[in-house]
Amino acid sequence: MSHASDPAATPDRPRKHRNPVWASIREILIIVIAALVISLVVKTFFFRAFYIPSGSMEQTLQVDDRIFANLMAPGLFDLERGDVVVFRDELGWLPPVAAAPSNPVRDFFTFVGLSPDPSNQHLIKRVIGMPGDTVECCSANGKLTVNGVEITESYIYPGDNPSDIKFSKLVPEGKVWVMGDHRGASADSRYHEDIQDGFVDISSIEGRAAVISWPLNRIGGISGHDEVFANVPAAVK
Repeated sequence: MSHASDPAATPDRPRKHRNPVWASIREILIIVIAALVISLVVKTFFFRAFYIPSGSMEQTLQVDDRIFANLMAPGLFDLERGDVVVFRDELGWLPPVAAAPSNPVRDFFTFVGLSPDPSNQHLIKRVIGMPGDTVECCSANGKLTVNGVEITESYIYPGDNPSDIKFSKLVPEGKVWVMGDHRGASADSRYHEDIQDGFVDISSIEGRAAVISWPLNRIGGISGHDEVFANVPAAVK
């Protein structure tokens, strides 16, 4: 047989055979490294995992639900009334928490963005008022109004009132007014008027909650309920 088509092989230097074990290990390493790089890119620019520690967003979100938030909103995608958002607790709404004990497996999944980071304090609420909106409670019919229009909030926890606290707020530029869906169990904008008048900085928002990823029987999208705000006029700028 001629070796003319194989310059690496000669009668004096036979062609080397590839070690199948090393080849398999190399392929696995390439796949793992690629997966890590993709995970880090996704975590940094696209989606991040969070978990739900309280019942303030029931029934939309349950305690211990795991979600993924779209990090491109706000940013490439605009925020809208009704969006469920995750934001950093930069104003001290939450009490301090003790550091969780180290766990190598959990730390790894947190690093690649597949598990929530327990060391960071975040909250999750629904945006009710955008910059320029006037949000009031309550109308003669017991409903919230946005820019003078009553809204029927289909996402509120069964049996809850839209609010047991009266308020009237004009949302400043660069901020939002947020409320939990479980109004009777949510320490939201209404309860923090002593801190920045209850408003949350848009710059503190990590992203828009997009998908419930765990438990398996609750996997699905998280609705912004556009229909609730469909008749609300544009904010006054």
